Amino acid sequence: MRRRQQHPWATLPPAPGATPTGPLAPADPADLEREAGVARLFALHHSSMLRLAVLLGADDPENVVAEAYYRIYRRWRRLKDVAAAEAHLRSTVCDLTRMRIRHLQVARRHEEHPARPTDETVASAEDTALLRDDQRVLIDALQQLPARQREALVLRHWLGLKESEIAAAMGITRGSVKTHTSRGIAALTQAMEARR
Repeated sequence: MRRRQQHPWATLPPAPGATPTGPLAPADPADLEREAGVARLFALHHSSMLRLAVLLGADDPENVVAEAYYRIYRRWRRLKDVAAAEAHLRSTVCDLTRMRIRHLQVARRHEEHPARPTDETVASAEDTALLRDDQRVLIDALQQLPARQREALVLRHWLGLKESEIAAAMGITRGSVKTHTSRGIAALTQAMEARR
């Protein structure tokens, strides 16, 4: 029977200070806690964060929410209160949606040949489920509001957050929340009455 030759580096000891990798490496308890915490956060809040991104006007809500969870994952050890991770996640979804909308507005301004909207638009399964006929007019009117008013109304009336929670999610004062909410309600009411 022939003996298999072993590579010379296969018998070298690990370098000083090197940590073992692979399935035999000891698991870091902090990493295990982070994995479990983010998995729990995902299971509890993924669908509501996806709906939040849709209602705020994200053109690609799945990617916005995925990026928000990635950022939470990276910052997990720096969170002062892990119980506040949901509020942090919600705030991140709002920020990312806002940034995405701004980016698209700038990109559209600089397009050489802007694309013309076609008559045959295909709604995604998410949009179809979310936008029943009786809600379509309301959602259309909501999408026409300025971003801050739309965010304040969605956070207040869809998620049922308190003024202080909305202020934290949007990064503004409670007084500004009241202003954006009241102006948004007035504009939404006017738009809804005009369409009847």
